[in-house]
Amino acid sequence: MQTEIITIVLVLVALAAGVFLGMLLRRKLSESTVNSAKVVAQKIISDAGKEAETITKEAIIQAKDLVLQAKTDWEKEARELRKEIHANENRLQQKEENLDRKFDQMEKKNDELAVKEKQLRQLETELQGKMDDTEKLRAEQQTRLEAISGLTQAEAKQQLIDGMLSEARHDAAKNIKRIEDEALETADKKAKKIMALAIQRYAGDFVAEKTVSVVPLPSDEMKGRIIGREGRNIRAIEAATGIDLIIDDTPEAVVISGFNPVRREVARIALERLIADGRIHPARIEELVEKAREEVDEEIRQAGEQATFDVGVHGIHPEIVKLLGMLKYRTSYGQNILVHSIEMAFLCGMMAAELGLNVKEAKRAALLHDIGKAVSHELEGSHAVNGGELARKYGESPAIVHAIMAHHEDEKPDSVLAILVQAADALSGARPGARRETLETYVKRLRDLEQIGTSFSGVTGCFAIQAGREIRVMVSSDEVSDDYSHVLAKDIAAKIEQEMTYPGQIRVNVIRETRAVEYAK
Repeated sequence: MQTEIITIVLVLVALAAGVFLGMLLRRKLSESTVNSAKVVAQKIISDAGKEAETITKEAIIQAKDLVLQAKTDWEKEARELRKEIHANENRLQQKEENLDRKFDQMEKKNDELAVKEKQLRQLETELQGKMDDTEKLRAEQQTRLEAISGLTQAEAKQQLIDGMLSEARHDAAKNIKRIEDEALETADKKAKKIMALAIQRYAGDFVAEKTVSVVPLPSDEMKGRIIGREGRNIRAIEAATGIDLIIDDTPEAVVISGFNPVRREVARIALERLIADGRIHPARIEELVEKAREEVDEEIRQAGEQATFDVGVHGIHPEIVKLLGMLKYRTSYGQNILVHSIEMAFLCGMMAAELGLNVKEAKRAALLHDIGKAVSHELEGSHAVNGGELARKYGESPAIVHAIMAHHEDEKPDSVLAILVQAADALSGARPGARRETLETYVKRLRDLEQIGTSFSGVTGCFAIQAGREIRVMVSSDEVSDDYSHVLAKDIAAKIEQEMTYPGQIRVNVIRETRAVEYAK
């Protein structure tokens, strides 16, 4: 037990001694580390000082170099500026010398001008004196002439002016009359030549169209089947087609009546097929009417395309082509409008070629001039205005639109193309065999012409001749002079234009006769 205690004590002592020795060693190691660190720091500080001194010296040297270079550049620029200033001073000095020289020259010129001005004043004074003397002489001469002639200066001057004006008016009137006669003769010959050539080169058809559609029947028994029980079949036909069926005592025929020619054609085709088919009832009627309508629409399109192809006009809007095709079923005084338009296109193109104008444009305007008639039963107003609006709507040029609107004077024609379309329209409508005219209308037109001619004073008789193409007006030689007869002819023609509608033109021929009668006894 005692041995163990001694052992523990020794261990404790040994531990205490170890701790103490460790502390001593640690202190010595720390002191040595600090000393070595101080030595290193001093060395770093010494090296840094040396390096800083080196850098400072280099910076000073570089700064001196920069200053020296800047000084050199500034001195160079200063030398160049001095040279430029010196050159400018030399130029300014030269300019001053030139200005001084010019100023001296101007002073000399001013002196010379002053001398000349003085001389001019002297001459002016002398001339004024001479003019006064001349004026006095002229006044004396004028007084003597007035005394001799018995007229004052104003009266003599007025007589001279009046004489010259009268002579000038007489010469001007003769020249105007001569020019008018020559122009009328030349223009009339040229127009007749162009129109005659156009008519000779185009051979048109005679009227063969009918304005009433008549459908033949195999027997009168078919009339009852068309009417149907209690009239249901005829009502179905009229409702589907928009036309009227006239079933009267005419043997084996049914008359189709309607203001729309296209509908009338649809009804004609449908009724003929119903009669051929034999099955006539409302359902079959509607089916065949629809088929007939499709067929007519196709015929309209083909007719329009064929017309443009025949005339040689291309690039027309499809809607206008359709309107052209619809003209196939329109007539005017028995003349088919589509045929009339094609004929006009050829005539207008020929006249345009003779005048050196655009032939294709002339044909286009003439072909489209009556498209307004295709919708005349739908739109109010003149067919010329409606046609022009349709042409403008579908992209036609302003020249074409104006020619269409002006072909019946709804607009005043202001182009050669519009005049050509009017002329071609008159040629196509007025040529022999082109149109039919009822006897009553024909007689009334002749009677109206004669009444217009006899409505003027001094007229002793008026006769319409050549189918109304000319009227001969007989006047009294005592009441109407030769000069007034020309005025009377123009007044009669103007009244005819205002009050009547007619194809082509009417010639007014005023005849004045002077007769001397004596008897030998």
